[in-house]
Amino acid sequence: MALLLVNLDRMIGDAPTWRATFAEMLPDMELRIFPDVGDPAKIEYLAFMRPDFGIIPALPNLKAMFTRSAGVDSFIHHPNLPQVPLGKLEPSGGDPMMTEYVVMHVLRFHRNMPEYQERQARREWHRVAITRPEERRVGFLGYGMMATAPALVLKSLGFPVSAWTRTPKPDAEVPVFHGDDQLESFLNQTDIAVCLLPLTKETEGIFCARTFAMMPKGAMLVNVGRGKHVVTDDLIAALDFGQLTYAALDAHVPEPLLPESPLWSHPKITVMPHVARRPTVAQLVTEIAANIQSLETGGGLLQEIDKNAGY
Repeated sequence: MALLLVNLDRMIGDAPTWRATFAEMLPDMELRIFPDVGDPAKIEYLAFMRPDFGIIPALPNLKAMFTRSAGVDSFIHHPNLPQVPLGKLEPSGGDPMMTEYVVMHVLRFHRNMPEYQERQARREWHRVAITRPEERRVGFLGYGMMATAPALVLKSLGFPVSAWTRTPKPDAEVPVFHGDDQLESFLNQTDIAVCLLPLTKETEGIFCARTFAMMPKGAMLVNVGRGKHVVTDDLIAALDFGQLTYAALDAHVPEPLLPESPLWSHPKITVMPHVARRPTVAQLVTEIAANIQSLETGGGLLQEIDKNAGY
């Protein structure tokens, strides 16, 4: 029984670290690191990031695949994608790094830190009026594992928190709007929008002039989804005309962000180089091991992706 690793050793850790961690956590699993495929018939599991299924050989006995990428839009429709279950390598309770990141940016904007930084650069001693948490409504677009933890942290701090999802979530801990017909109502009452949506044909460009106009004047955006969720020209216009106050962007198109992009120098935009979460090799192997144990004992993937839905 073997697992083939594709690109993960280039993105996170290195090959010796992966081998040592596998030897400790999965001693009965042979680890192969692409392009060292060996006998493809012995590979039962595939773990990857940014895969090119045009060069990965056919794996006739593959049981399941695991992806480190939060988004699967770049490969989910590849004609050579193996027809086996595909799962995310994510902890079941969300990633603490994502929680830290989202809460950090919401609190930065809530307490007007970008303005204080500008005034510090000008040596201006000026106090900005403080808005109470109960007066600042935070809305999450997408309410999966990665959104739930920061949403509950912000709720515990006194912020009114709601979410918008594709389908109803009757057991959610916060009020949930759902479907296209409730998007405007959701945005009407969202002062800080946090995007954690998957990228699909329905969500591409969801933040545009039309939806910015639905938000309260002076609203803010934290995008930790995908770069294509935001229409750049519309965002800049909304910030320049005061419809939005601030935006923090973790994902971009393309990546790295081009030096000539107007996002770099805009005073109301925080550009981050896609660093919201960076799991360790040990965390990823722990999730791989848990999934394999589940499958080998008759269960399923712990976080299976719906290939038709795209997330």
